[in-house]
Formats: sequence, C-alpha cells, structure tokens
Amino acid sequence: MDDADAPGEEYWYNVTTGEVEQGRRSSWESRMGPYPTREAAQAALEKAARRTDAWEEEDRRWREGD
Repeated sequence: MDDADAPGEEYWYNVTTGEVEQGRRSSWESRMGPYPTREAAQAALEKAARRTDAWEEEDRRWREGD
C-alpha cells in the first residue's frame, strides 16, 4: 500500500507553501484540513473557491430577492 493512502493518515494543504503535508508539520495558521487523501488536500483551494462563489451567489440572490 502506498503511504499516501495509509489508513488513519491525515493530509493538510499548506497555504503558504502550496504544498500538501502528511501529518501536522506546519503552523495551524498556514494549513487547511485535515483531508483523508493527498488528492483531496491538493484540491483544497479549488474546493474553497467553489464554495465561496456559491455562497456569494446565494447572498446576491437573497439581497436581490431572486
């Protein structure tokens, strides 16, 4: 089994370096997660951006009464 998908391991996305970390190596101020897989951690910023866009659209619709 690849250690990238070892059971019980957690992955974090470091927003300062743009790297995925296995385990908690950086400060909490710099990391997003935990994520169950390396791939999920790599997609962290994209997922956050999609959620933000959706929330902003929902807010816009609410303000405009749509």
